[in-house]
Amino acid sequence: MVRGALRGGRPMRGGIRPPFKKTFVPRHPFDLTLAEVVFPKVSPAVDDSALTAALLKRNQDLSPTSAEQTAIGNLVTKVQAVLDNLVLAPGDFNTCQLEEVRQVGSFKKGTILTGNNVADVVVILKTLPTKEACEALAKKVEADLKNGMKTEVVAKGEQHTIQVHDRGFDVSNVQAKVRILIATLPQNLRKLEPEIHLDHKLMQGHLAAIRHTRWFEENAHHSSIKVLIRILKDLTKRFDAFAPLSAWMIDLIAHLAIMNNPSRQALPINMAFRRVFQLLSAGLFLPGSAGITDPTEPGHIRVHTAMTLEQQDVCCYTAQTLLRVLAHGGYKHILGLEGNTSIVREMSVWNGVVVSPLTPVYEKPTDKKEGDLEEDIEMIENENEDVGSDDAAE
Repeated sequence: MVRGALRGGRPMRGGIRPPFKKTFVPRHPFDLTLAEVVFPKVSPAVDDSALTAALLKRNQDLSPTSAEQTAIGNLVTKVQAVLDNLVLAPGDFNTCQLEEVRQVGSFKKGTILTGNNVADVVVILKTLPTKEACEALAKKVEADLKNGMKTEVVAKGEQHTIQVHDRGFDVSNVQAKVRILIATLPQNLRKLEPEIHLDHKLMQGHLAAIRHTRWFEENAHHSSIKVLIRILKDLTKRFDAFAPLSAWMIDLIAHLAIMNNPSRQALPINMAFRRVFQLLSAGLFLPGSAGITDPTEPGHIRVHTAMTLEQQDVCCYTAQTLLRVLAHGGYKHILGLEGNTSIVREMSVWNGVVVSPLTPVYEKPTDKKEGDLEEDIEMIENENEDVGSDDAAE
């Protein structure tokens, strides 16, 4: 029989069909909160008052003291005043021109942790961000701060020091630090040269930080979200598996866990805490998942694709182990109120139930180099953008 013909010798209409192109269709992981209508509860609600109390206590322990808040706030006010003055009245300072000054980061969002007395300020330049301009701006800020404090009685611990780095420069004293992050107007990004100007990707990151902070102030100002963010940040410091989660990923998953539900009302902090582990265990941050789309970027960029495939796998199976520990009352070990992080590496027993830590599923291909793996991830993302998935922006 001739290829391309049907049985009986009749030719196939249209000739040989081309092979179907594989398309990437991201899938939403199972979410018990959204599926509660389909899976109604048959047992009475569990008394979670002890977990709620533990979460609030942990948040209180992680929150900065009033002295820390005052120290950071005072330094930010002084630095902001100097920078704002350079925007409005630069005087004889013409090494660079300032367009805008914006506070960003954890201090601005109200999610800063105790002991991390650092505030971030993005300075957008009208001119190109050369390394010489950054150093000149640092010296100008230092000089203006000294001039402004001539009439004040300055304690030894409040004397300012300036340190220039690849992102900009830091203004610090013994009690606090303000990081000045240099950026430039978006239309200037294509003009940057690596030998002369600050790094292109860093500039993009600083502009993105402004968008993140603006989105957070508009959508994630609920107090429960800030409580959950502090607790999740602490988890990333204590559990290595969660270390790849960026501050922006934590902001988005905390907002999703609390606000994305059928009632559109904020969930109690205990339910939201459990839901974070449920979502991560169900594969929210795995390659085939729709994940969380970055609401500040065009297209359908899933935030968890910044993690490697191995990091995504470790994050998922660690969350699965901790979810089982949480289900049997081991929340104090997860929060760091008791015990240590060995529960994700060693077998543990909770009320007679044995919880064994899970093992990796992803195996790095031996016949591929690291660069090839990155290309595969990029191909998946490109297919995602072409198809146009229905990723939720929350």
